Amino acid sequence: MGMNSRALRSGVDLRLYILAAMAVVVIVFAGFARTYYLKGAFGGPALTGLVHLHGFVMTLWIAIFLLQISLVATGRTALHRRVGVAAAVVAALVVGVGVVTAITAARLGVTPGPPPLVFLAIPLGDVLVFPILVGAGLLMWRRSDFHRRFMLLSTLSILTAAIARIPLDFIAAGGLPLFFGLTDLCIVGCVAFDTVKNRRLHPAFGWGMLLIIGSQVARFLVAGTPQWARFAAWLTG
Repeated sequence: MGMNSRALRSGVDLRLYILAAMAVVVIVFAGFARTYYLKGAFGGPALTGLVHLHGFVMTLWIAIFLLQISLVATGRTALHRRVGVAAAVVAALVVGVGVVTAITAARLGVTPGPPPLVFLAIPLGDVLVFPILVGAGLLMWRRSDFHRRFMLLSTLSILTAAIARIPLDFIAAGGLPLFFGLTDLCIVGCVAFDTVKNRRLHPAFGWGMLLIIGSQVARFLVAGTPQWARFAAWLTG
């Protein structure tokens, strides 16, 4: 994550990114407290090594996201660039470990949603959209206005799993449409704030938001098809 010193130069920009990072931390902790972060207090079946690795890698990405915003906010851009190299490696791990975890969960039938092979489209969609946004952000690190927005969207795009596990009855009852809807609400909130402040919709936010929401619609359309069933069966076979 290579945001330079111009990336968050105004107080309003600082508030947007810092508040977004804090919201991400709260959502992730609320969603996974019972099953991961505070599992010792809540009990339940022991986690496999793969699930522990997945949780660690995802947590590391969130920590780096928060760290990078803090480094830019305090003017430590040289360290920020060095940490950006590590962030690229962690992003690759998020994708690789995420794919293996999703396929393994579907194979074992332990997914939280619809039938495992149908549900598999949801996490695989996340690990497809995430690297596209991260890659766009890294490629445009010299264009700080594009870079910072793509990196923010990449992190917001993977909140669905945490939102789905927040222990509130109305969330559980809403199912996938609500899980996606609440994810989109976080994204739209950030985009709206930025758009009002700058009096225009930034292309990075416009195209990134279109990619995320379009991928959600595509997953609903594809997941129940015979073609997806055959593909998912091949992946998990």
